[in-house]
Amino acid sequence: MAYRLLAWLIFWEVMGGVRAIGQTQPADSTSLTIRPTDDFTVNGLGDHPAWAKTDWLTISAQKARPKPLTTRAKLLYSTTGLYVLFRCDDETLTATIETDYGPLYNEDVVEIFLWPDTSVPIYFEYELSPLNYELPLLVPNLNNKFMGWKPWQYGPRERVQHATSAWGGDKRSRASVSGWVAEFFIPYRLLSPIVQTPPNRGTRWRGNLYRIDYDRGYATWAWQKTGGSFHEFGRFGTLIFE
Repeated sequence: MAYRLLAWLIFWEVMGGVRAIGQTQPADSTSLTIRPTDDFTVNGLGDHPAWAKTDWLTISAQKARPKPLTTRAKLLYSTTGLYVLFRCDDETLTATIETDYGPLYNEDVVEIFLWPDTSVPIYFEYELSPLNYELPLLVPNLNNKFMGWKPWQYGPRERVQHATSAWGGDKRSRASVSGWVAEFFIPYRLLSPIVQTPPNRGTRWRGNLYRIDYDRGYATWAWQKTGGSFHEFGRFGTLIFE
């Protein structure tokens, strides 16, 4: 009897692990495991085979809108940088800004915040619009007083690779669509000196993932919920490098 019970328990554990493979990661988890990959070139479609190595993370709506829209993300890392993929259901590309470093947060946008060194209140913010315009910022946040600083060294080795696409319509301002994709690669070089060595297995960073949409009023999504401001870095989740 004891042998049969032990065999049943082992079978139950194995089957539970099998069922977990390939599932979407829970949206309310406070940690996210990032799997390793070889380097590849982003194209804004998110169709590189490397993305099959990891599961989608569903990002929950924080400030709701009349018709719910799904927002999902994936992250991977290599020896040279971090890969990020967003897939956003949408109806209209509310995006008119056609320049980098503009106030992209005033229109449709996806954002990632990275806080690698929690000993200092300084983190990295990256925004990308559906039209593929970017806003990279280093943000010192002292007692809820923060300022974003643009990179002054932003050559080929530091520059973020980024691309976007839309489906169900054209990728243009005010176009009717079914959704859009944002894909980008952040080199660790850009994050110096808050990242002094590349992450490896067991490294932990803090961070958060966001989306803003303006189609029918102001709507937001957040992996880790905030009280209103995306800059509440004390609420960031934990990114665990596998």
